[in-house]
Amino acid sequence: MSAEMRRSSSALVPIKNIERELICPICKELFTHPLILPCQHSVCHKCVRELLMLNHEDSFDAGSECSLPGSPRSRVPSPSMERLDRLVRSGSISSPGWRRGSVTPRVTTIACPGCQHDIDLGERGISMLFRNFTLESIVERYRQAARAAIAIMCNICKPPQQQEATKSCMDCKASYCNECFKLHHPWGTPKAQHEYVGPTTNFRPKVLMCPEHEMEKVNMYCEVCKRPVCHLCKLGGSHANHKVTSMSSAYKILKEKLAKSIHYLISKEDQVRTQITDLDLLISQTEENGQLAERQANEHFERLFETLQERKSEMLRSIEQSRNRRLDQLKTQVEEYQGMLENSGLVGYAQEVLKETDQSCFVQTAKQLHVRIQKATESLRTFHPSADPCFDEFVLNTSREETLLKEMCFGGVPDPPLIDLSQSRVYNEAAICWRLSDDHLPTDHHMLEYRRLGGPSQSPAQENGEDSGVWRTTDRVYGPSTVVCDLEPDSLYSFRVRSCRNSMFSPYSPEVTFHTPPAPTFGFLFSDKCGFSTERLILNKRRDTVESAAGMAFLLAAERVQTGSYIGLDYIIGDTGISQGRHYWAFKVEPQSYMVKVGVASDSKLLEWFHNPRDTSSPRYDHDSGHDSGSEDACYELSQPFTLLTVGMGRLFIPKASSSSSVSTAAAPAGDPGNRVLPMPQRMGVCLDYEACRVYFYDADTMRCLYERQVDCSGTMYPAFGLMGGGKVQLEEFLTAKRLTF
Repeated sequence: MSAEMRRSSSALVPIKNIERELICPICKELFTHPLILPCQHSVCHKCVRELLMLNHEDSFDAGSECSLPGSPRSRVPSPSMERLDRLVRSGSISSPGWRRGSVTPRVTTIACPGCQHDIDLGERGISMLFRNFTLESIVERYRQAARAAIAIMCNICKPPQQQEATKSCMDCKASYCNECFKLHHPWGTPKAQHEYVGPTTNFRPKVLMCPEHEMEKVNMYCEVCKRPVCHLCKLGGSHANHKVTSMSSAYKILKEKLAKSIHYLISKEDQVRTQITDLDLLISQTEENGQLAERQANEHFERLFETLQERKSEMLRSIEQSRNRRLDQLKTQVEEYQGMLENSGLVGYAQEVLKETDQSCFVQTAKQLHVRIQKATESLRTFHPSADPCFDEFVLNTSREETLLKEMCFGGVPDPPLIDLSQSRVYNEAAICWRLSDDHLPTDHHMLEYRRLGGPSQSPAQENGEDSGVWRTTDRVYGPSTVVCDLEPDSLYSFRVRSCRNSMFSPYSPEVTFHTPPAPTFGFLFSDKCGFSTERLILNKRRDTVESAAGMAFLLAAERVQTGSYIGLDYIIGDTGISQGRHYWAFKVEPQSYMVKVGVASDSKLLEWFHNPRDTSSPRYDHDSGHDSGSEDACYELSQPFTLLTVGMGRLFIPKASSSSSVSTAAAPAGDPGNRVLPMPQRMGVCLDYEACRVYFYDADTMRCLYERQVDCSGTMYPAFGLMGGGKVQLEEFLTAKRLTF
């Protein structure tokens, strides 16, 4: 380590500043007995156990996930595939790489809370995970720093003379004061050689043991799985075919990398401080502008409140005036009828007149009395209230105004969206996705625009014509994605999108460019017929992902395995064939895959392959013999049904050129044609030109041709894949949803 790096490393970060790195992502507390998951994230032991209990029913049987013939996703296989399947079922053909039968053992998986990747714990479960002693020690040091005021007391001294501990013995797993340490670790005795540290309550084991072989110490590092292993793991365990290095070498390399990364961060301290100053200024501006916007919004609402208050007063005044007028009318009518009650003497007088028995006297008096009574009863028969008590004309409907108030929003220009490159895919159709800012306001719709920038298939007239570089606009899009159809093959397209709110458009998003494939997309799924090995290949329910995993069922059947066949490839092909035209498909290979071969296969040669099985005792088929370590012999490949390219362990291997086959290494750097090892692309593409009898391999993200060669297109051609060791291939979802028939 250089002097500058030593000076930088002296600028240690206080232990109290790293608390957020010591919090379990599940329980949100300091780690307790943390375990390291295969994805290198750490989780508390108890939290992993709880996850395992919650997801216990999520373990699956690989044999039951294969698509059934009657399922909606199943297809009628071609006649050639049916013939191959009948041959395999009848037992007339055999090949170590093609097996049927036993069911893959059940496995248990959990989702990592840090990266959300599915973690396969295998049959041993939690016992397969390493305990993160380094993190555990850091947590303990943090706890001690947090409770610095509480001293660790000597375990030997007894109260009230108990002293504060000054040392902790990692072998005795106890803390001592100076006197007790000298007493229990005298010079010249074995205890004097014990390892001691500062006062602590964390006594971890001195040696890290292998979780798979409990009695073995880890002394090597697997570069494929990125984890420590013991010598038994390398000799015959799950890491037998993996590249391993010594623990000292891995320690040195990783320590240097970590030290350089820390040095880089420390060297950028001034830059970070400048950026923090800029961020502080932005925070101040954000605070001021936010307060200004808040005041302006309050003023607008105050004006609305004043307007509402005025209208409220006017309308309530109208109601009050109408109510008072009606009350006056009704009270006047009440007074009139009250006057009728004052005529109660008339009624009493009439009752007395009725007692008169002299007829002449009665007629003389009753005639005038009857006229007066008749007038009073007439007003009762024709009673009408002088005012209507109903106030229906004053009912107020505010639904329209309420809707307007709910839709009220700021009238500023919306922020531009950003096209999501990780979610967007472009073939002969483009699925473009975008995302809005975290604090965006609701938008009405989006407008996507695209233009063709050019391509090899474009003529000079088209390059200078009206369609060259002219933006075309899609219909209004009300979601975060859309599909653009009828794109030209082997062309470069540019895309941009903007949002609209209240008839105001945002600025355009930054332009992104995509290169379309050289041919239309070819849709297919993996075939679970044609000798599919259920023992070593796991096919998901959708049949768009295949994984190689030699499980316990294969080990139990070891007596039936012929010599050398355990290193054979397990092949799987697509369920749809190609007999004409030019077609393209894309897929992902898991970066940690040991060996995966990708390409095409001929159905006619597949029949010959099954009728004439390989000589598995020949060293040519032993991948450990050096005859097939990343390079394909052209003469040998002519006898195969497969034309494949090898990828694995994060690399892509370009085959050696041969006079017997027409090959082209398109990705070899200028001046270095012998460079046959390239970084493995994140996504790979394959293009088959049936009429030209040629196959091309691409980096699907940049559409750069990595390799091409001649291929014998006799009969029907199928997408083909071969897996050995741990490996995983996943077809592009866009392709599996666009299945075509030829």
